[in-house]
Order: sequence, then structure tokens, then C-alpha cells
Amino acid sequence: MEYTINRLKYRMLILLAASSIIIFPFHSTLALEKIIHNSLGMEFVLIPAGKYIMGTPSYEPYRSETEVQHEVTISSPFYMQSTEVTLKQWRTIMGERLFGKIKGPDDLPATKVSWYDCMEFIKGLNALGQRSYRLPTEAEWEYACRAGSTAAYSWGDDIDCSMAMYSNNSIKSGQCIDFVKSKGLPVDSPAPVKSYNPNAWGLYDMHGNVWEWCWDWFGEYVTKHRVDPAGPESGTNKIRRGGSWFGDMHLCRSANRNYGHPASRYRTTGFRVVVKSIPDLLPIEEGN
Repeated sequence: MEYTINRLKYRMLILLAASSIIIFPFHSTLALEKIIHNSLGMEFVLIPAGKYIMGTPSYEPYRSETEVQHEVTISSPFYMQSTEVTLKQWRTIMGERLFGKIKGPDDLPATKVSWYDCMEFIKGLNALGQRSYRLPTEAEWEYACRAGSTAAYSWGDDIDCSMAMYSNNSIKSGQCIDFVKSKGLPVDSPAPVKSYNPNAWGLYDMHGNVWEWCWDWFGEYVTKHRVDPAGPESGTNKIRRGGSWFGDMHLCRSANRNYGHPASRYRTTGFRVVVKSIPDLLPIEEGN
């Protein structure tokens, strides 16, 4: 596949209306494709460099005291997978490991994967020799989830069952079960990827469906301005983001933080990957 790269004549600064998120162009003045794919059919969306306020204001409902607001700069654009890693993608790299007995469509998110399992998948994906991949940092994840929004969710401060997969739990939280059934989706389960609308930057299921592992160890935020933060150097638990089909709506907020032991395999948790760095955005040769 060929990717055209065009020179920009002028650097521009775009201030998103009614938000405190600033988007600025790639510092090398290269314009990149908005969407790319690899040989597995994994789709990646270009996320622009920019600056935003991470965390939540004191008045946001269900806010946790760990969501302290602070300014974060994402210094370079990056590509994030538009969906969670699917069962088909997992099996292509890992074979039937962990999923030999799981039934479901190819486009169901791969769940019951630990953070360490994600590292093994990424190692296998990188071994293809096409590009280098990794998990997103927590700061990258929230920035991409917000997609220019400062509200509780990427679309605003309210959520209902038509907007995301949550409360699909017949035992604990069943608010959305009737709607899920009306869409022909399974109860007590995540939905196939792309079952709900994407956010403004073309990312699906950033709110709900399954929790997503991030790179970072869980820790308190550093409240001063940070550039490309990647969390504490060590810790006990790894960050999970996004909420899931199992829980309530407020867990799907853009800034909501959760964590788990990196060896834990939750049926509510999956992941998505990002392209490691801009130099990895060279064309993939035919047949690779």
C-alpha cells in the first residue's frame, strides 16, 4: 500500500471552538494519511499532536479524587487503532492461545487478556516487520477519547444506551439490556467492534464495550504541565480505561480511571494498540 506525504507550506494552529484543547500540526511539516491499515486489516486513525486538560473539573458527577486536572501536551501525532483488538486479529498472531474455547464472531473484542498477554501479542505483531506497535499511554488514551471535547463524554455530558455498550449485565447492571436486544446484540457480553458510532476522530468504543489496558502503572497525577507523560516508573497495577458492557454508565466517562494487576485476565477487559512512532509510518511493501 502506498502512502502519499505532502509538504505543508505553513504551520498552523487550530483552537477548537468551545474547548480548551489545542490541536497543532506535525512539527516536521509532513501531512500524513488520516487512516492506514496493516496486513492484518487492523485500521489506524491519525491522532493530531496537541494540548489538553487531562482529568475532570470538581463539579463533574461521579468524579474521583484521582482525576486531578492538569495540562498535558501530546508533542507528536500518532496512529491509534480505530477499534479494540479483535478475536480474529488475536488468533492471527497468537493462534488459539487463551481463546480456543471462546465462541463468537471474528470481530468480537479479544478479552480475558492480561497486560502481559498484550505485550506478547504486540511482540508478535512487531515481529511481522511492518511497523512497531505498543499500548497507548494513559494520557494518549484520554486525549484520543476526548477527541477535542472537554465534557464527560466525547459527545457531551449525557449518555444513553444508544451511544455506547454499557449496563448489559443481567445480574448487576441491566439498564441497557432491552436496547441491546433490539440491536440484535448478545446480552452479558461485549458487542462486535464498530457496533456503535465512533467519536469525532474516528475511534470506536472508547466509551464502554470493554475496558482497555494502557501502558502506565497506576499512580497519582503530577499536577504541573506534562509533555508526553507515561506514568510512574514502577507500581503494582496497570491502568485500564473506558468502562465496559458489565458496568454502569459513569464508568465510561472520558477521564474515569481504573486499574488491575498486570497478570489479571478479566472478561471485561481488552486492548487496542498504537503505532510506536512517526518514523514507523513508511509504506508497507507489497506482500508483507
